[in-house]
Amino acid sequence: MPDVRQAEGPAGDKSTLAAEVYDRIAEELMSGVLAPGTRLKIRELSDRMGVSVTPVRDAILRLVNNGALSFQSPRDIRVPFLERARYLEIRAIRLELEGLAAERAAQLANSRQLAMLDDLVVRNEQALLRGDQMEALRMNQRFHLALTEIAGMPILRGLVENLWLQMGPLIASGYGAGGRVMIEHHHPVIDAIRNGDGEAARAAIRTDIMKGGEVLLTRGSLAAERRPASPPVGRALQS
Repeated sequence: MPDVRQAEGPAGDKSTLAAEVYDRIAEELMSGVLAPGTRLKIRELSDRMGVSVTPVRDAILRLVNNGALSFQSPRDIRVPFLERARYLEIRAIRLELEGLAAERAAQLANSRQLAMLDDLVVRNEQALLRGDQMEALRMNQRFHLALTEIAGMPILRGLVENLWLQMGPLIASGYGAGGRVMIEHHHPVIDAIRNGDGEAARAAIRTDIMKGGEVLLTRGSLAAERRPASPPVGRALQS
């Protein structure tokens, strides 16, 4: 995680710093750096990032409220294991939202954006070849989010990013077992976008999500059983 060390001044600066801390932790969740079951300690995070506990606490609270972290007590904040039913619900929503993004991207993509998608897949392929799973995961996540950017739909991007916050650690836990299944369907997505075929682009990204999902359901770190819901965290995090 990059150091976000900077002087904390007025309240507005603290708000900006909390947003930056949130982005750093979110990136680690989506790219699989933080695995399911990982325990997060506010003091350790603040020391590692070179900031006070306040922006870290604020970022943690947002992530808990967004479903990306599980809060049991101020000393027990963890990356949750997704239950099967919750993952299947997230997958069903992704099929619709990312399908829409791919379809719209096929209608709007320019040559620069197509080159960006090509580059992400090449970098993903190279990372897989050298066994760099973290880099492969980052390129995979960026490819999916890039479709929402090309589609020019910022609200959709926010929704998709929130889903990736919740399932990023699960994807990371099963990504290595999936091998080429986790990337091979990105090529037809790009081909469809290059051809301006929105229907084919939608179908290709849905196939990618479904095929990768089959791996996650059998090889990913899903919850073994239902866990109790997290209690309210607003006041507890102030302690």
